[in-house]
Amino acid sequence: MKKAILLVISLSFLFFFLKSVFALNMESPLFKIQYGEIGIAGGNKSSANYSLSDTVGQTAAGQFNSTGYIVKAGFQYLHSIIPFRFSISNTNINFGTLIPNSPQTATTTLTVSFGAAGQYQVTAIEEGRLRTLDEVNSVPDTQCDGGTNTCNESLAKPWTSNTAYGFGYNMSGNDIPSDFIDSTYFRPFPNRQENESPAVIMSSANVGRNRQAVMTFKVNISPIQPAGKYQTIINFVATPSF
Repeated sequence: MKKAILLVISLSFLFFFLKSVFALNMESPLFKIQYGEIGIAGGNKSSANYSLSDTVGQTAAGQFNSTGYIVKAGFQYLHSIIPFRFSISNTNINFGTLIPNSPQTATTTLTVSFGAAGQYQVTAIEEGRLRTLDEVNSVPDTQCDGGTNTCNESLAKPWTSNTAYGFGYNMSGNDIPSDFIDSTYFRPFPNRQENESPAVIMSSANVGRNRQAVMTFKVNISPIQPAGKYQTIINFVATPSF
């Protein structure tokens, strides 16, 4: 009997990059008006069945580009009706006691709400291999079934053999990469200790509430895997753009 425990600590970050924006100025010898929008109407309106937020008569509306900057002015470009939110249902994954050649799985659900004009993405990376506390022994990152079905950090492949060992993950649900064709397709996590880049596991430009994807962790150990308690940290980052 071999033992392996996986501890997953999930961290989510929201990055908002703010830059100075100069609005329209109107001046005379006696007055100076500084305002974000000069128009003839605008605001929030509602009826029994509808809600409307608008700007009317803005002097310069549209998307404007220069090196390093994009300005989306007017037409409610940046008025998000759905605040950005990210949550993880289970941040402590415990596989319990592992038996060689008997793969074990566990799941967590990622939920994103997004309503801005850009897109969002969620990335994941492991802070090191699944390993013992003294870091002497580790479970390799999966290569799936090998041969023509060898997976990598950006390409999922079938992992169905009970003699293919390692640690990896599958994605199902909303906004996931297209290479996760079904529940048999897995990838290894990128490894920060090996200077690998985080993998995008959810991404979309579509507005939506409670977009959900299920991450399935899988581990399979060989008969010669040393006994012990194994753990790693998976770091998740959720980033919106506007």
